[in-house]
Amino acid sequence: MTALPPFGAVVLAGGRAKRLGGQAKPQLEVGGRSMLAAVLAAVEGARPRVVVGPPQPVPDGVLVVREDPPGGGPVPALAAGLAAVDTEVVAVLAGDLPFVTPAVVTGLRSRLTGDGVLVVDDTGTDQLLLGVWRTAVLRRALVGVRPHAPLRAVLSPLAVRRYHPPVPPGAPPPWTDCDTPAELARARAVPRRR
Repeated sequence: MTALPPFGAVVLAGGRAKRLGGQAKPQLEVGGRSMLAAVLAAVEGARPRVVVGPPQPVPDGVLVVREDPPGGGPVPALAAGLAAVDTEVVAVLAGDLPFVTPAVVTGLRSRLTGDGVLVVDDTGTDQLLLGVWRTAVLRRALVGVRPHAPLRAVLSPLAVRRYHPPVPPGAPPPWTDCDTPAELARARAVPRRR
């Protein structure tokens, strides 16, 4: 098997999590660690690893940057993260994916053709913040895009491959995110059942 090219990672970890009481969502714990820690573990081999959002605890060697304007949504956050990436390939993930794994990221990297590859869930929905991309292509797509622009519109012209990672029976899917108190409670219940 051919070695995969080096990659960087950008983790979008901003947002006020209004539905979760305004807490720093990526720092909420699921299974004994923060959701952000789970995401950073899934991209352990990336150099650099860049977290975009307000100042927050991260492991040594992880860079934290802020989007401009703060709270401007995923488009300026992605642009800020990409500014710190010097690799030709970049993984882009949300900071609230407690069940994403290195195997999912490797699966994406190994399927990168065209401009990018992203995870598609059981309903056929593209998971825009769970993918691997050509860094230069993403940078070009973001040129001139205004804050709060929908990320879907920015990415839609790109040549994107879809990947539905296998999910073992009884395991939570890697695209599980935690946007509401109910979703967070379900995610927190998973480790106790497993």
